[in-house]
Amino acid sequence: MRDGRYVVVIVDDHALFSQGLALLLESRAGDTFVVAGATTAGEDAVALVGREAADIAIIDLALPPLGGVETIRRVTAAYPRTRVLALSGTEDLGLATAALRAGAAGFLGKSADPEVLVAPLLTIAAGVRVVHSDLLDALLAAGDRAGDGVLERLDERELQLWALLARGLETSEIAKPMLVSERTAKRMIASLLHKLGAANRIEAAALAGRYGLLDEQPHRGR
Repeated sequence: MRDGRYVVVIVDDHALFSQGLALLLESRAGDTFVVAGATTAGEDAVALVGREAADIAIIDLALPPLGGVETIRRVTAAYPRTRVLALSGTEDLGLATAALRAGAAGFLGKSADPEVLVAPLLTIAAGVRVVHSDLLDALLAAGDRAGDGVLERLDERELQLWALLARGLETSEIAKPMLVSERTAKRMIASLLHKLGAANRIEAAALAGRYGLLDEQPHRGR
């Protein structure tokens, strides 16, 4: 903290949005937050967080070329005490799930009224996670549809594919470590979703967390 206020940094490729958000926080909650800096490049996020000793980092998920999810992963790995609020201009719940799994403490859509951001930031600063209601509903639905013995029905290659999918990687990014073409990767993903009984990637990611697939050793027979 700085002078009794939470230090906030903003990582967004739209400088005007960052400036507007900074002004909003200063005018609405200047006694609680101080915006110490901003960057439009995800590659600079870790250095910015470290330089300003940020308590909170607001990170846009659309950050070419690095990407918001990878930016979050790097920030939380380097500074685990920094709380991250992920923002997205889309309703891609799979992307939101990937951001949370990368270490984000919360997710909000950019379409929301900017003034709505103040309360979630206070919540995150207090150590509580903030999750979009639609995302929470999807995670709960995925948990309800999980069946026993799912890990036993999958071979090692399918488990590897599932883990990559749960990390929020794009199909092209999944194809490389699997040593297949992007077209083949798409077919493999569709087959995996069918075996899992998952309607989409977000449900598959939620199931992966339930079964501990992102741990070093999957919990077979859990």
